[in-house]
Order: sequence, then structure tokens, then C-alpha cells
Amino acid sequence: MLMWLCKAPPNVQFQFQLSFSARTLSKHLPSWKPNAFSRCRINAKALTTTRIVNSSHLETLDSRQQEQIRLYVDALLQWNQKMNLTAVKEVNEVMERHIEDSLAILAPIHKSYTSHCSTSCDKIRLVDVGTGAGLPGLVLAIARPEWNVTLVESMNKRCVFLEHAVSLTGLSNVHVVRGRAENLGHNISFREQFDISVARAVAEMRILAEYCLPLVRVGGLFVAAKGHDPQEEVRNAERAVQLMGASLLQLCSVESQSPYGKRTAIVCLKDHPTPKKYPRDPGTPAKMPL
Repeated sequence: MLMWLCKAPPNVQFQFQLSFSARTLSKHLPSWKPNAFSRCRINAKALTTTRIVNSSHLETLDSRQQEQIRLYVDALLQWNQKMNLTAVKEVNEVMERHIEDSLAILAPIHKSYTSHCSTSCDKIRLVDVGTGAGLPGLVLAIARPEWNVTLVESMNKRCVFLEHAVSLTGLSNVHVVRGRAENLGHNISFREQFDISVARAVAEMRILAEYCLPLVRVGGLFVAAKGHDPQEEVRNAERAVQLMGASLLQLCSVESQSPYGKRTAIVCLKDHPTPKKYPRDPGTPAKMPL
């Protein structure tokens, strides 16, 4: 297959005026409490749900990271005037519904990875499938500069934006790849090469399993950011997850600025290699979910 690294054309110039200040960023930081965890059974298979309270991590970012977030959000809103990157139009909404929401899955990732995969979260190889405008992958790359983050996106114009955002924020730990997950899953440079695969607002869970799990190494994690009540979706996806060589590990409920006030991170552990016939041809997982 072919892989493209997408660059902005050399004859195109972009001008941005920074539309919000550190004051706008800091208003999201003032009153969070330490994370608290509680665990309960949700089915007979011992799949657990963990509730993470007050999960915003903006306050943990240093001044350089906060500046990188500011630059990214400003570029996102500027480019969004010319292309469809997000339905959110205001700075505060972007901060609450995209930035904080993306950072909220850091706690489930850390907890699950150190409990089941490795004693350390350093130098993680993470792939964000269907990253769109870079959510959550680019935000995670800012928060965890020691991670190697790959952003997978099939649309060229979004790849051009992502390359611009990476350059603007000065990130050296991000790679933008234009391609479909179904093709990359059979490419030896990508298949089972990542410690963690993440996806947010891409597809239902049984489709995501076929997109994401072939990219995850045995012993790694697949983390899907879902809505407040994904249990039916999870049940429907159990067969697909198992066919990809994985098992459902836990559901982590985190507070967010979503309409219901929380989001769920669905965590899967890759137990065995994915059979060679998966993923199926481009378009088939969406048309004929497992």
C-alpha cells in the first residue's frame, strides 16, 4: 500500500491572530479536586467500571504546554472557518468539549497500562485512528511529550491542517499519516506496532475494534472514548473484540463537558495476535460490522 505524509503546499501562507489569552485558558483551571476512584461490577464476566471524578488535567500542564494548547486551539478555530474540522465555534466550548475531554482519558490510559501492560508509561507508542482535527491524539502528544504519537487520518485537507498544527506547536513527537485503518492494519510498518490505540467520535465500538486492534501489539491496549452510557454498544462489540484477539478490560467513567456530564473510556486488552484476515477490505467493517 502507499502511505503519504501530508505537507502544506509551499506557496500557501497562513496568517493567524491569537484569539484568546492565557486568561481564557486559566479560567478552566481553578477548582478541581484530586481524582477519586470507585469500582463496581457491571456484568457476570467481571468487566469493571471505574469512575474518575473531576478529571480535567489542564492544571497539570506546564506553561509551555499551555501555550501549545493555546496555539492549537487558535489554529483550529481559524482553519475551521474554511473547512469542516469541528462543529464547535467558540474558544470556551473548544476548551471544555475538546481539550478537557481529550485529556480526560489520560487517567484511564495510565491506570490500565500500568496495571496490565507495563510498570512504566514512558515512551509509549500511541496511534490515534481517525484523528480528524487531532482529537485526542495531538492533545495527548502535548500533554505527554515523551510519547511517540501517530495521527491517522484519511482526508488530505485534514492532514494538511494537522501538519500545520504540529509545526505551529513545535511538537517533535507526532507523525501524521494519511491512510485508512483497513490498509494500515496489513502494513508491516503499522500492524501490531503500537502500545496503545485510541479513537474518539469515529464509529461504533464493533467497527472501531476492527480498525484499531490490528494496530496494537499483543499486551497493549485499545481505548475508545464513548458517551455516558455505552453498555449496549459494548455488549454488541464483544464478539468483534474477541475476533481481533482482545478482551474487554473495563469501563472508565470520567467527568466531562458532554451533554450528560460524563464520558466513558472503554479499555480493551490485546491478548493474542489478530488473525491475518483482519481488518477486512476498506469500507467493509462499516458496511458489515462483525
